[in-house]
Amino acid sequence: MATQHSELLELKNLGMASVNILRAIGVNSYEDLKHLGAVNAYRRIKDREISVSKVMLYALHGALLDVHWNDLSPDLKASLVSEAEGDQVASA
Repeated sequence: MATQHSELLELKNLGMASVNILRAIGVNSYEDLKHLGAVNAYRRIKDREISVSKVMLYALHGALLDVHWNDLSPDLKASLVSEAEGDQVASA
């Protein structure tokens, strides 16, 4: 598990707090995050009633792209938020 833990810490945008949140939702490696996707990971976090801002959504997506979350375009950020919040009722 330590190897997987450090693997997540090596991703852009993710610190110890973010990694601990990811582990709480069952994401223990880059492959887990890639398979789940940023939007679904964010939804799982919110479903667990863990308090995070939209920056967590951007950070997760940026981690998958190896891009700092602040470098994501405003349109992409808006699209991520729309997907994360707009579809929640349909996927429940």
